[in-house]
Amino acid sequence: MDFKNLKYQQVDGICTITINRPDKMNALNIETISELGIAIASAENNKEIIGIIITGEGQKAFVAGADIAEFSEFSASGGKEMSKKGHDVFDSIENCTKPVIAAVNGFALGGGCELAMACHMRIASNNAKFGQPEVNLGIIPGYGGTQRLVRLVGKSKATELLLTGDAISAEEGKAYGLVNHITEPDQLIPKAIEILSKVAKKSPLAVDKILELVNAYYEKEGNGFELEINEFSNCFDTADFHEGVQAFLEKRKANFTGN
Repeated sequence: MDFKNLKYQQVDGICTITINRPDKMNALNIETISELGIAIASAENNKEIIGIIITGEGQKAFVAGADIAEFSEFSASGGKEMSKKGHDVFDSIENCTKPVIAAVNGFALGGGCELAMACHMRIASNNAKFGQPEVNLGIIPGYGGTQRLVRLVGKSKATELLLTGDAISAEEGKAYGLVNHITEPDQLIPKAIEILSKVAKKSPLAVDKILELVNAYYEKEGNGFELEINEFSNCFDTADFHEGVQAFLEKRKANFTGN
């Protein structure tokens, strides 16, 4: 696929989407966010793809934030439209039926931190920095940062980071539950591929439902426990369930088909 601000690559069932604006520290303008939404939808609908990696071009930044020059003259209506677009795309990442891993190299600030938090997992190189510095501009996070940061690191630490605008290291992020793994910069993508390769051996139906149920924990309406009961029972009518049980009893690897 051809994009102006993204690189889109598919290898061995893994789609890597790279934010490609290195001259702007990979800052997210509205065009880039729109392209990201298209890329995610394309990868999700491609039956050959089993997982998605989102990263940034170069070693300096995953995404250094939103493109401030673009919105500096916005009115309230323009700001609302911009925020709504970002929410729609980031929600599509969070609710993607295939696992999405953020491979964070360098700065993940503002919209970059929000993008990383919308992914299902985060792997960071040891030079990564995370933060929501919007308060320094007299605004607040607009792409879900006030909600997802609380979910991931807890209310107290999230409040501190949001109010001070301070950035934290990859090590601090891992200690607070924001980061899953830390690697050397050159091992960032290989680690993400390693995890997705493990997931690829599991039942696609089970993977889809696990992602849905984990997200259901945070839904204000509905009952995640009740949904788990229903989806658990539905598994018993699938070919993947019967294959998985039979493989276990026969002491062999399962051959899941997603049916």
